[in-house]
Amino acid sequence: MTETIISSATKEIRIGFDQPFVIIGERINPTGRKMLAKEMAEGDFSRVEKDALAQVAAGAHMLDVNAGIPLADEPGILAETIKLVQSLTDVPLSIDSSIVAALEAGLEVYQGKALLNSVTGEEERLESVLPRGSWYSEGRCGCRSSGDADRCHGDRRSPGHATRSEAS
Repeated sequence: MTETIISSATKEIRIGFDQPFVIIGERINPTGRKMLAKEMAEGDFSRVEKDALAQVAAGAHMLDVNAGIPLADEPGILAETIKLVQSLTDVPLSIDSSIVAALEAGLEVYQGKALLNSVTGEEERLESVLPRGSWYSEGRCGCRSSGDADRCHGDRRSPGHATRSEAS
């Protein structure tokens, strides 16, 4: 059976049908959180720090990191957030952005093999994003934004959160 391996510098998570359920904390996301968006845009990551530690303490096996703030430097903010979170905890991360430059900035600083999130299953999008993952020995792509997930996953998609394993 297919499984996907996601890792930090020191910890590995296996995702697959025959693997235990993986809890992914998703609080590090400024979408719908005006105060967090304002703080992150201003370089204040104290709430990110609290959210990261609280989610791991509550049992998260992985953390999703998103820095989608309109009119802000998403690549720069995402990279800084990833560095901070990895300095606080050893859980693997999901790098969450629909902006290719932000995904690339996140992968550049990430220590381990990340899960890429918010990548649509559209062919042109995959052609743009998947090669970047292999540049950084990442090789994982989460697709949940496309109605045509089969193009991304074929018969290997899993309910709720599909993953695709690329050659690393």
